Amino acid sequence: MLLEVQGLTKHFGGVAAVRDVGFEVSEGTIFALIGPNGAGKTTVFNLITGILRPDSGFIHFLGKPLDGLKPHQVSAAGITRTFQNLQLFNGMTVLENVMTGAYLNGKTGFVRSLLRMPGINAEDKLISKQALTLLSEVGLESVADIPAAALPFGQQRLLEIARSLASGPRLILLDEPAAGLNSAETKTLAIFLKKLKQNGLSMVLVEHDMETVMEVADRILVLNFGEGISEGTPAEIQADPEVIRAYLGEDDQIA
Repeated sequence: MLLEVQGLTKHFGGVAAVRDVGFEVSEGTIFALIGPNGAGKTTVFNLITGILRPDSGFIHFLGKPLDGLKPHQVSAAGITRTFQNLQLFNGMTVLENVMTGAYLNGKTGFVRSLLRMPGINAEDKLISKQALTLLSEVGLESVADIPAAALPFGQQRLLEIARSLASGPRLILLDEPAAGLNSAETKTLAIFLKKLKQNGLSMVLVEHDMETVMEVADRILVLNFGEGISEGTPAEIQADPEVIRAYLGEDDQIA
């Protein structure tokens, strides 16, 4: 099993943001976490990536515990993520943003590259080529040389995903990747995620766009008030009365 989460619990004061949450993610699959606002989805991401420490429960990645690891150590282990609020280097070009992600696994590293220290030229060329390939996959190759801040919001979303992928992760956590995307960009994103899965990458997806979730996810866990209330395939989740009530407050199907 690639990722195993069991009994995950986190309190903020007297409020349980996450309570006894558990799920498993297999290699080469897309697992979705969905639920109303405040259900605890981003908190789960923060716990997995070491931004927060759980009060109880455990997280294993490739059979090894992530307990006590800092975010950069979790990233080095093979897990990367995107954020609800964009985290880009706005003063850098689109291409340079993706290259920073690749430097995490490079021999010379980002600081050595900035300082133009010996031994970086060959690696820079390779990383630049790989970054351009990723930009092409998300439709951003034509804007590679403009500042990231000049991109429309939807394209900035796609850029952040490309940068996260540049580090070569085994698992990527995507937090609202379709937020701010127009219809065409959302379709491009769904196609891209399915292609990544076909290439063996595993993903955990937090997303409010249910059409995208139902199209790309293999399994879904529904959270409500910090607790898991249902887990299953997209078809099973769409037909679950408890899930429908959590979302709509009535017996109607989730679109």
